[in-house]
Amino acid sequence: MAINLKQLSELLGLSQTTVSRALNGYPEVNAETRKRVLTAVRETGYRPNRAAQRLATGRAGSIGLVMPIAAGIESDVHFGEFLAGLAEEAVRHDFHLVINPSAPQDEEQTFRRLVASGNVDALFLAYMRDRDQRIEMLRSLSIPFVVHGRAIGVETDYPFVDVDNTGAFYDAARLLVHLGHRRIALINGPAYLTFSMRRKKGTIRALAEHGLTLDETLVDHAFMTDEHGFRSMERFLASADPPTAVLCSSTVLALGAVRAINQAGLRLGSDISLIAHDDVLPMLKPENFSVPLTTTRSSLRAAGARVAGRLIGRVVRGEDLSQQELWRAELIVRASTGPAPG
Repeated sequence: MAINLKQLSELLGLSQTTVSRALNGYPEVNAETRKRVLTAVRETGYRPNRAAQRLATGRAGSIGLVMPIAAGIESDVHFGEFLAGLAEEAVRHDFHLVINPSAPQDEEQTFRRLVASGNVDALFLAYMRDRDQRIEMLRSLSIPFVVHGRAIGVETDYPFVDVDNTGAFYDAARLLVHLGHRRIALINGPAYLTFSMRRKKGTIRALAEHGLTLDETLVDHAFMTDEHGFRSMERFLASADPPTAVLCSSTVLALGAVRAINQAGLRLGSDISLIAHDDVLPMLKPENFSVPLTTTRSSLRAAGARVAGRLIGRVVRGEDLSQQELWRAELIVRASTGPAPG
């Protein structure tokens, strides 16, 4: 039989206020007490009465997001990894996720309905675009929000958590140039998303510093699946002047690219070099490829947890939400990169 807050408090010998504060992550509750409370919650199966909690606190205990769903929009393992981090942090503080699917053209109205429902305390926004108008729309809703990523072409005066995509691909391209590569291909994410724009920008900047240009015939933009990686790499290798190196915006794309390289009878790391962006996907580790991949690394799961932590901190404790976080990606050199073939 489920127990209530009063019974849980009596079991622990703590006040109901202390138990409630421990569950909601208040900093004045010490780590040992919080651990005792969370252990008891797991052992007893305690679940708060949401209706009573909402009446007492004025909060729904939920974070909202809108997920674009339509024909032609492929499922995204990267977004799933971000959501896993978001969910793990939400569970730690007994928050829920409210996910509303929406056709892309109806996204603004879906956000408005979600806020009007009163079922969420905060929102997060992802899949950032050029001149993204959704930021101004969220401001008009007067609800706390954090952006995962950054728009381009609008003032950057909103809270965000993002990885330095320009810097990551600048570092990667510069390494390839220093290894003697002059024909460098780019298998990128969708062209309308700002992380793809910044990764291309970083590549162009590194090449320009050495008097080189990015050949647009060696650039592909697509959903980040292994099939797209394979098709792009296959096309590049069939060209009259194929690349000696390739940058991939994901280890998922790299999986397909490596398949095309192997099928062409080329040796990765000697005949052709490859660097992938690694979002630390647990089922696709770059070190487990037949030739371990050089990567620019930044964890999507950690980013999801950070976004959730910031939103929950604002909702529960009124913490400042203006911080802008730009995470540096780590360049990890492995066997998939080597000197340009002579």
